[in-house]
Amino acid sequence: MSTNMMRRVVLLAAVILLALYSSAQAKDAAAIRAMSYNIRLDTEADGANAWPHRRAALSGLMRFYAPDIFGMQEVRLHQRDQLAADLGDYVFLGVGRDDGREGGEFSSLAYRRDRFRLIAQGGFWLSPTPDRPSRGWDAAYPRIVTWARLRDRHSGRAILTLNTHWDHVGLEARLASGRMIRDWIEAERRACESVLLLGDFNATPSEASHQALTQSGALRDARSASETPPFGPAGTFNGFDIMRADAAPIDHILVSRGVRVVRYGVLTQHDGGRLPSDHYPVLADIVTPRCRADR
Repeated sequence: MSTNMMRRVVLLAAVILLALYSSAQAKDAAAIRAMSYNIRLDTEADGANAWPHRRAALSGLMRFYAPDIFGMQEVRLHQRDQLAADLGDYVFLGVGRDDGREGGEFSSLAYRRDRFRLIAQGGFWLSPTPDRPSRGWDAAYPRIVTWARLRDRHSGRAILTLNTHWDHVGLEARLASGRMIRDWIEAERRACESVLLLGDFNATPSEASHQALTQSGALRDARSASETPPFGPAGTFNGFDIMRADAAPIDHILVSRGVRVVRYGVLTQHDGGRLPSDHYPVLADIVTPRCRADR
């Protein structure tokens, strides 16, 4: 092969590699990084694992993974305010479950202000009286959903995002919660709108409450839908014990049909055995589909 021919081959290979690299970069840019994280409420009863000893590690983890959207559970007002100060680039949504204002735990939903524009927001209680603070069925506590309709500034596509925390005691309450959220999404979802559901369900994928959301195929669990093998352990509850290995997750990310799940992971970082929370955060990179309205 002549020198000139060799140069042409090398140049062509370089152009192909550059094109492939650019394509991969464009795919990454289109992806939305979503996270669900039960951060554990602030209680002195946790001793060495109480919030003041965990805040820096948890904020650092969030900054490093930089989710575009995240849902958090067991959030007290001061924890929300501290995280908003620590992270800086996010808009936080949601109300306290006890009074619809600032009382009790929040199921906070947050999004990057440079990535999304807020179209609408709201919330409802998981009970027969969803429009007012209330405890439903056999639940031990009031349970709430925080939702937001967002417009992706990069793609122009809309995504209906929900965050929730189901009851840890009431089997009936969890099943009713799954059905209620499923029906709410069916009623409220607009054409060409993707759905992202984040939350601590206190239920594994085999429980009827989880299956109430996924059985029809309208929503898919990100772990099973991931295009790459799931990263990390299956279990998401750790109880502040790095050796604990639950067989199945109770924290979930669900997406509507047509949404690609590029990757999924359960993140187990700790600092010398000290964990940021008694749950591991769950992360997924997703790509929402185009529809005629996007063209």
